[in-house]
Amino acid sequence: MRKILSLIILTALAVVGLSLLRPEQPAPATASVSDRLYQVHQGDRPVPTLAIAPEPSQPVVSESVTYATVEGTPVTGYLARPADTSQPHPGLIVIHEWWGLNDNIEQMTERLAGEGYVALAVDLLGSVADTPEVARSLVEDAAQRPEQLEDNLRQAFQYLSTEQGAPSIGSIGWCFGGSWSLRTALILPEDLDAAVIYYGGQLETDAEVLEPLTMPILGIFGALDTNPSVETVQAFEATLNALDKEAEIYIYDDADHAFANSSGTRYNPEAAEAAWERTTAFLQQHLQ
Repeated sequence: MRKILSLIILTALAVVGLSLLRPEQPAPATASVSDRLYQVHQGDRPVPTLAIAPEPSQPVVSESVTYATVEGTPVTGYLARPADTSQPHPGLIVIHEWWGLNDNIEQMTERLAGEGYVALAVDLLGSVADTPEVARSLVEDAAQRPEQLEDNLRQAFQYLSTEQGAPSIGSIGWCFGGSWSLRTALILPEDLDAAVIYYGGQLETDAEVLEPLTMPILGIFGALDTNPSVETVQAFEATLNALDKEAEIYIYDDADHAFANSSGTRYNPEAAEAAWERTTAFLQQHLQ
């Protein structure tokens, strides 16, 4: 009980204190991906909040697995699935925020598994950050090797399909991972069965680029976010609609970047729960 109370107190202090450090002005449109993420994450930290982390809705089992080999280097991810293995389960490629594959993402992977999925949290950064400065460095490094990240995700898809026998596969990601969930859809336009994007800053609005997509898309964004801005989200939605793509785009009032991360300092529980309900309904409809 003392540990839980301490975590709650520490989180409250972080929310009050660190949020005061956030700059008011958004990063210039010409800034790099890492600089834009650094700007919106000023004052944010992945503060442990195990006391409010929701439990999976059914028993799950989890383990670390090697799911890919990129440039000769094995890649380890976090796999969670329902404890009941009497039937194959749909697969989910789970893509972390710019903090990396940390405890929060492992908990979210288990929660997704509890909804009836074999969920694989991939590792695109190779390390975990606890400050915006370290996270920016990791994202800058990743930006120099996009082909490796794409190879990583293709192998994640194959792992779920062949090793786990997933009859259908979707992707879901937050922040940096939201951008890469869309990127996964773009590199697997006819194979991926659904894509969920939580406040991914790198939204594509070019109709020619988005035209090959065949899967339904769910987009979750905050009205207070500047990366992506509401205007960018609306342009993304308008392009998808013009192409007659199946897309559901939601912008939550009073929600900022990373509002669904219960281990961060921008957590908005009401918006996060509403987004979770839409996410599970969307995945149920298109993957189950």
